[in-house]
Amino acid sequence: MTSVLIVDDHAMQRFGFRMLLESQDDMTVAGEAGSGSEAVRLAASVRPDVVLMDVRMPGLDGIEATRRIAAAGARTRVLILTTFDLDEYAFAGLRAGASGFLVKDALPEELLSGIRAVASGEAVVAPALTRRLISRYVHLLPVSPVAGGGPDPRLASLTEREREVLGAVAEGLTNGEIAGRLRLAESTVKTHVGRILAKVGARDRVQAVIFAYDTRLVRPA
Repeated sequence: MTSVLIVDDHAMQRFGFRMLLESQDDMTVAGEAGSGSEAVRLAASVRPDVVLMDVRMPGLDGIEATRRIAAAGARTRVLILTTFDLDEYAFAGLRAGASGFLVKDALPEELLSGIRAVASGEAVVAPALTRRLISRYVHLLPVSPVAGGGPDPRLASLTEREREVLGAVAEGLTNGEIAGRLRLAESTVKTHVGRILAKVGARDRVQAVIFAYDTRLVRPA
């Protein structure tokens, strides 16, 4: 059973999400929040599997709420809801620690599929779309600071092959495409990706891509 915290400042929107989720045998609504601050508080107390997070809310917005929930280190994953699939809120949400995003007018089955994917540890963003988002918006945000001002030690922990694989992931390539480029078995690529995620502390491929751009392993086109 996947528990979901619904966050939206519009009561009717929350009601619609609740009705949809409660119609599913494998989902339960852990709670509702009408603001970012309430979302952070509830996420800490009820520890949902997934937070369905609106972005534009008065006071503490969904981006900062996502950042605080992700920083808490719990297993809770955040699925951002945006108005457009290629906007600065989507990118900022991913950078804040969200595991994916969907547009608000997504079909019910798309929303349910997204929640299930995020709950299982997958990222709900197509690889090519991730690259387009980052290429468009990464220059608008400050580079994440590194303690001491030197190179990120997590990048130094990667082998040369792992850097190649991470660079290819950041280009939006799938495991199969990376395998073809580097002449590796797809299972080997999957193993490399798993090790990269563990070494850099990324929850999923999206967070690994953000890391690759933050550390300048790759640069936006």
